[in-house]
Amino acid sequence: MTVNTTSLAFRNKAILAPMVRVGTLPMRLLALDYGADIVYCEELIDIKMLQCKRVVNEVLGTVDFVAPNERVVFRTCEREKDHVVFQMGTADAERALAVAKLVENDVAGIDVNMGCPKEYSTKGGMGAALLSDPDKIESILTTLVKGISKPVTCKIRILPSKEETISLVKKIERTGVAAVAVHGRKKEERPQHPVHCDVIKAISEAVSIPVIANGGSHDFIKEYSDIKVFQQVTAASSVMVARAAMWNPSVFRKEGPWPLKDVMQEYIKYAVRYDNHYTNTKYCLCQMLREQLENAQGKKLHAAQSMQEICEAFEMSSFYQETSALLEAKKASLEANNQDEEDHSEDSDVIKMAVKFDKREYPPQITPKMCLLEWCRKEKHPQPVYETVERPLDRLFCSIVTVAEQKYRSTLWEKSKKLAEQAAAIACLRTLGLPEGKWNEEANHLVNKRKRQDQEHLNNGEHGNDLVAEAACKKTHFLPGTSNPSVS
Repeated sequence: MTVNTTSLAFRNKAILAPMVRVGTLPMRLLALDYGADIVYCEELIDIKMLQCKRVVNEVLGTVDFVAPNERVVFRTCEREKDHVVFQMGTADAERALAVAKLVENDVAGIDVNMGCPKEYSTKGGMGAALLSDPDKIESILTTLVKGISKPVTCKIRILPSKEETISLVKKIERTGVAAVAVHGRKKEERPQHPVHCDVIKAISEAVSIPVIANGGSHDFIKEYSDIKVFQQVTAASSVMVARAAMWNPSVFRKEGPWPLKDVMQEYIKYAVRYDNHYTNTKYCLCQMLREQLENAQGKKLHAAQSMQEICEAFEMSSFYQETSALLEAKKASLEANNQDEEDHSEDSDVIKMAVKFDKREYPPQITPKMCLLEWCRKEKHPQPVYETVERPLDRLFCSIVTVAEQKYRSTLWEKSKKLAEQAAAIACLRTLGLPEGKWNEEANHLVNKRKRQDQEHLNNGEHGNDLVAEAACKKTHFLPGTSNPSVS
């Protein structure tokens, strides 16, 4: 596949290294502000990414990749689109390609982690475990290079001998990657061990693709001028900075680093604006404070249990309140616009009702969906069919149920597909004047029926089929900006 003509160049660049829990959106944006040319995200595992759906977050102005449990696994924005490299953990070429295709339109490049020595990476054959399997490395990189239009890189550690390392990098070069990052330590070595500049230099002189030197924070890099020194010592094309940038991302400033207090406040601003989880924000700030964690501010940070409390620790309460109010106002405005669009949409054949499902109003194991299913069986109608959509703005759900060729829905959006379907069932039942199964409804025959079924199940160990039937005939759709639907 032809690489994009506007793709990243990897020569003479200062690069933020991929760092677990550190390389999230606020840190990447801050590094760019201070002068980093390229920023890598933290390593994200292929299997987890493949479970995600792509959601355009109009409130934050971001693109989010959201897991089934609603956790944002990867968040990016337009500001970094031409500078961010997505690093994945993988041990399988086809999974790697699937992830790359999922994110390639939102990032500038794709990287494969082949250097992390931590167990969470190596236990699945990923990270540094790949260094002992050159054929798999070749397969993964070749598949990616041929399969996507964005540049592909990888990050490795050095092998037991210089000759082995050079041989591996030459094999990597033949796959067509745009660059290779080399952490100048062996997989068993840690930051306190000296970085092997001589090996990085030998690699740089042995191949023609850009070599990115990494591992100089402990011995070399304290400010921007040190980045250039490390580049010269290793003869590398570019330098990738990890811990020195974690401690103070203004290390990328050519004019010299900013005071840490100012840097931390700028980081917090990005964290609030982009709704970064407070635990991740807290972790990154703790890495910056380091030996200052025992002072009064450090203790306040350590005790913080929310983004608001973090802002209070840094005397930024006003900023937090103002920004939160602006985001809430934007969300409300977008919701109002969406509601207007829905009100004018072509769904005149749908009977609507403003209803919500509150399970506290129903006996255990009795739901409106169950009542509707029972009525359809009694009247010899086809089973109810539920079509559910998710709104990208706030990831809320709305469901339409079709019964006897008539459609019903609630005008209120719910937090889950299950709640949305129950609300649609309520709209149908109330329109038809049928019982919903609530506690206060007289002669609730479903309650008695359920009790009889439960007793039968206890007696013979069998499982009932009503819940299975209730789950049948559902269709789930996603509004524009989301991934392919799943059927449940």
